[in-house]
Amino acid sequence: MSDRLDPQRDFITIVSGLPRSGTSLMLQMLAAGGMPVLSDGVRPADDDNPHGYFEWEQVKSLKQDASWVPAAVGKAVKAIYWFLQDFPAGHTYRVIFLRRNLDEVLLSQAKMLERRGTRETSRDDRRMKLLFEQELREIDAWLAQQSAMTTLNVDYQAVLNAPAEQAARVDRFLGGGLNVAAMAAAVDPGLYRSRR
Repeated sequence: MSDRLDPQRDFITIVSGLPRSGTSLMLQMLAAGGMPVLSDGVRPADDDNPHGYFEWEQVKSLKQDASWVPAAVGKAVKAIYWFLQDFPAGHTYRVIFLRRNLDEVLLSQAKMLERRGTRETSRDDRRMKLLFEQELREIDAWLAQQSAMTTLNVDYQAVLNAPAEQAARVDRFLGGGLNVAAMAAAVDPGLYRSRR
């Protein structure tokens, strides 16, 4: 974790979305672009995320301990959508919310479970899709009410199809100054394996 605070970014950048929606890719892009990211390496790279997960374990216990949050100002951290409501008041946040076709999300999750030998035998993709749709509507409504959180929606497939364009969007959203070319170069279209 870098101690450098970019004076242009007096906010915390949160990369969020559903699991398997491209959040790790976005953290990889931000790191390549020169933004400090919170990542502890507890979850190592594997076949599902060959370039790493870029996770920060303390996000999972935010409700119990948010003491690390002030040090995240000027940096980026990954937080799956259900943790967004746990971030404490008193800070300004910019949320990069990854959107991905839900059928692809479910397919990617299924492949990951298969690789780990833990695939659910009673899996009901239709029910899971409806649940995700409902939860996304709820988090969108909640985000719209948060004066301390500004959100940029980023489509996963758009990142793969036009990485330079999407990297520029993200750079503008974060106040500029990132290396957009390096961000775009960090995108590996070969990892787009779960598609519908």
